Amino acid sequence: MKRVILGLLGLLLGFGIAGLVGAYVIFQHYAATLPAVSELAVYDPPVVTRVHAGDGRLLAEFATENRVYVPIGAIPKVVSNAFISAEDKTFYEHPGIDLPGIVHAMITNLRHMGSDRRPIGASTITQQVAKNFLLTNEVSLERKVKEMILALRIEKAYSKDHILELYLNEIYLGFGSYGVASAALNYFDKSLDELTIAQAAFLASLPKAPSKYNPVTRTQDAIDRRNWVIGRMLEDGHITAAEAAAATAEPLSISRRGEAETVSADYFAEEVRRELIQRFGDKSLYEGGLSVRTTLDPQLQAYADKTLRDGMQRFDRKYGYRGPVSTMELGEDWAAKLAALPAPKGLRDWQLAVVLSDDAEAAKIGFGNGQTGQIPLAELKWARKDLDDNHVGPAIAKPEDAIKPGDVVMVEPVTQDRDGKAYPEGSYGLRQIPAIGAAMVAMDPHTGRVLAIVGGWSYEISEFDRATQALRQPGSSFKPFVYMTALENGFTPSTLILDAPIVIDQGPGLPLWKPENYEDTFLGPATMRVGLEKSRNLMTIRLAQAVGMDKVKALVDRFGVVDNMQPLLSMSLGAGETTPLKMATAYSMIVNGGKRVVPRFIDRVQDRTGATIFNSDPRPCPNCQVPWQDGLTPPEIPDEREQVVDPQTAYQMVHMMEGVVQRGTGFVVSAVGKPLAGKTGTTNESRDAWFVGFSPDLTVAVYFGYDQPRSLGARETGGVVAAPVFRDFMIDALKDKPGTPFRIPPGIRLVRVDVKTGQRANSGTQKVIYEAFKPGTEPSDTPTNVIEGIGVADQGGGQTSTPGVVGVPSSSDSGQSTSPSGLY
Repeated sequence: MKRVILGLLGLLLGFGIAGLVGAYVIFQHYAATLPAVSELAVYDPPVVTRVHAGDGRLLAEFATENRVYVPIGAIPKVVSNAFISAEDKTFYEHPGIDLPGIVHAMITNLRHMGSDRRPIGASTITQQVAKNFLLTNEVSLERKVKEMILALRIEKAYSKDHILELYLNEIYLGFGSYGVASAALNYFDKSLDELTIAQAAFLASLPKAPSKYNPVTRTQDAIDRRNWVIGRMLEDGHITAAEAAAATAEPLSISRRGEAETVSADYFAEEVRRELIQRFGDKSLYEGGLSVRTTLDPQLQAYADKTLRDGMQRFDRKYGYRGPVSTMELGEDWAAKLAALPAPKGLRDWQLAVVLSDDAEAAKIGFGNGQTGQIPLAELKWARKDLDDNHVGPAIAKPEDAIKPGDVVMVEPVTQDRDGKAYPEGSYGLRQIPAIGAAMVAMDPHTGRVLAIVGGWSYEISEFDRATQALRQPGSSFKPFVYMTALENGFTPSTLILDAPIVIDQGPGLPLWKPENYEDTFLGPATMRVGLEKSRNLMTIRLAQAVGMDKVKALVDRFGVVDNMQPLLSMSLGAGETTPLKMATAYSMIVNGGKRVVPRFIDRVQDRTGATIFNSDPRPCPNCQVPWQDGLTPPEIPDEREQVVDPQTAYQMVHMMEGVVQRGTGFVVSAVGKPLAGKTGTTNESRDAWFVGFSPDLTVAVYFGYDQPRSLGARETGGVVAAPVFRDFMIDALKDKPGTPFRIPPGIRLVRVDVKTGQRANSGTQKVIYEAFKPGTEPSDTPTNVIEGIGVADQGGGQTSTPGVVGVPSSSDSGQSTSPSGLY
């Protein structure tokens, strides 16, 4: 018996030695091919780049992995303890592998052999770090062995806290969340230090299978798993029995990020994204964890969104209803059918409804949830049939003239009609997405900071940004640059210009160009001011001819309005191509006293450590970093901006454009009731409509036009289409601000002059205006010459006259031109 026992012991010893030798051979085999753990010393994971509006609210996030990195010292104990209890309760005790856990896993796997259950691995947190950072997710014994070897090495190389930090920041927890900080935001809209015990336990329940415990689709499974983690936390002594009971009773409610913390400005965010890629590259944008503070003013952005879209709808309704989104056969299942329809892009806050029936006064409609409402006849009056070519069908007398049962339409809740009469509860207005394109830019004229931008009806429909990418002809909104060139070259706002027919020789083999005014009327001699206020084409051409288009081109190049503009007379009427952003920038340089500004969307960029890597303000200020003390004088920051045009010239232009608002083609804007200036613009056949203008501290450009250029319709000028949008925006933007007058530079002389002749006013003058003159250019009491131009000139338009008189205005935006460019 003794011999048998000794034999068995010898056999076991032999097997043990053989096992140890085998284990050593396996260890050496795999150890030689394993990656080094040294790369874990510096943890530099992909981190989300966050873009913020000027007030700090979140505008956009860009990431390949939505991760917010948090050092272990900033992770609350309740969070780390929850994960330790759920994943590895002996984390702070084992050397990287949990031998008792491995034995338990082996027994369990043997018991389940032959079944379709996934083998359990008993991985420690350290092993999971090894797998996530250095290995793959392959389910195999080989990977498990490698994982264990690496875990032992990692434990020798790094502290437990460093290992836990790697784990909690790297792990995927569902809802697009990488790391615990991102998950806290995405599930509960909270930072880590705001999480309750129950919420921390829920996050700790997710590492094994986030989709299995999805709180939305598998709520009870998620609660059961959360409660299991709470029980483990109690068992491990991390929480008290009372805390565990309260956490178990807490409902599992998901809270997505609130609207109060975010701002929507898709076109603006896309401009920022493009600039970040250009400056820092794709990798830094999507993985670098940049913190970007932009120039966006959320309040102005909201005003811009609303007023431009209101203007687009107002225009679109003039030309009728293009029909329903879809049609369906009505039956008992109409609500289910409607609910199954995908929402059209650009629906925004509107709803889809199906027309159920109609009578003489209203159409009954239904929604996908089974509820019903009505569209009153008054809300259908605009929906005359669109006959194309800017014509509409007969007037709407009853609902069936516009819509019929089975039509799927877009609607919006309404409470009262245009006269203020209340509608019955559950009333809706018929809506359609406008076919017209439009854009708006608002910017600070002193810094170039873009405060708001709208590039169309919906970024969802089209990512094409009409504010920055659409090259369109500016029409008469270009004219201020012609007049400013004249002011630079000795002309004054009182210079007389002849408003009369003119014929231009376009060159050999080409017909004569006979430009016209919009209303085909002529004023004879009139002041340069009147020519701008009334947007007279013939006066502008004569002035450009007198000054010389080469000089106009030189000024246009300085302002950056039109790239590579040809010095042709037709360009003086806005035949070149530009964008709303360029126009807003150029007008900003007029109102700010002639200082160069460059449009900017970004104020500052910081890297993931908080270091500033880009600052859009280039001005030097060495004393700005000095700690403040009583008695210190604030540092003066030098203004190193280039002077693009003389401040007196710029102010004369501002003063003349005030007249456009007060008496001219932009008169509708005067309803704002505060000092404003600007210029309308309309191209030939009304293909494009503009209004670009400013207050002393805010520049705005508004543009309307179809993406495939065609006429907007008869008489659809900048003053009719675009100026009302500018007006509505400025009413909102300036409502809480005083009526600040435009700043007058030193040396300007304000002289009372006769509106008609431009000469000094006397006691018998009936219509008087204060006009701005540079020193020594004030008008005398005697008449001056009139700029008449030459009878037939080539399109180059060299200077043919000296300052004197040139032409006069009309009562509408731009005179119509039959120029090759087709602008007026």
